[in-house]
Amino acid sequence: MNALVIRNTGSHYTVKTDDGREVNCKIKGKFRLKGIRTTNPVAVGDRVTIEESQDGTAYITDIHPRKNYIIRRASNLSKEAHIIAANLDQAFLIVTLTHPETSTTFIDRFLSTAEAYRIPAVIVINKTDLLTDPESRELLDAVTYLYTSIGYKVMHTSAREGTGIQELREALAGKITLMSGNSGVGKSSLINDIIPSLNLKTAEISATHLTGMHTTTFSEMFPLPTGGYIIDTPGVKGFGTIDYDKYEVAHFFPEIFKVSANCRYGNCTHTHEPGCAVRQALDDRLISQSRYASYLSILDDLDHDKYRPGF
Repeated sequence: MNALVIRNTGSHYTVKTDDGREVNCKIKGKFRLKGIRTTNPVAVGDRVTIEESQDGTAYITDIHPRKNYIIRRASNLSKEAHIIAANLDQAFLIVTLTHPETSTTFIDRFLSTAEAYRIPAVIVINKTDLLTDPESRELLDAVTYLYTSIGYKVMHTSAREGTGIQELREALAGKITLMSGNSGVGKSSLINDIIPSLNLKTAEISATHLTGMHTTTFSEMFPLPTGGYIIDTPGVKGFGTIDYDKYEVAHFFPEIFKVSANCRYGNCTHTHEPGCAVRQALDDRLISQSRYASYLSILDDLDHDKYRPGF
């Protein structure tokens, strides 16, 4: 029997069968991505085959070929990957510029991973109702310009005031969309605005650390009234990249990749080589310092086989 994985609790999976039933399943057999160790062999969004035994226990026996998937490094010291979701049409990264502040390094790591796995990405800047003073509005304009000039779609929303929610609904309609972001950026509140019947739990920001507290504890797929699905994921503190070749990292930064065609050497890492068009573009302010710093941070990870939490 074929089914869609709609929930992953860590110990078992909930699938929706083609005839509309929801069934709790265990895994039967070993499933691995080629060359990558993963903490979760089956992901939300997977199409699978299940078998139900005579005692009523259901097992996932096969994973159908994936259109795509998106992964992150499982933890600071781990060499394992965690599959966030599979078979996506797009990925929406929810960010905030205050209360809490999402780092541009985190944004860039997410975007580069989406590029690596060929998943169109959209940035949603939430809590715009908190950006009331001229300095905050200037920051909003600057961040928006930075990413739209590269070619990314940037949306502005306020879950509290309902701003931008209709535009968000239209962008989600009929598609399978991963929604991700740091804890505390208002992801659950936005999903509640989009699908009011869900009533997902939300939590206040920690006054001491200005960081969010986890309210989503496992990944889950929710059907949209307009067709398609939202995949809600637990808030993440860091986004560790994995399985990159250092000569390919620039491919996942569109503006760096475009300029790199003019570098003197084909295997230029854009760090020290003579005749590097990327570093010249950086000096000419055609590439942003923050994006280049994010690029270097990924190279640094590859050199030391690590990533820094929070990035």
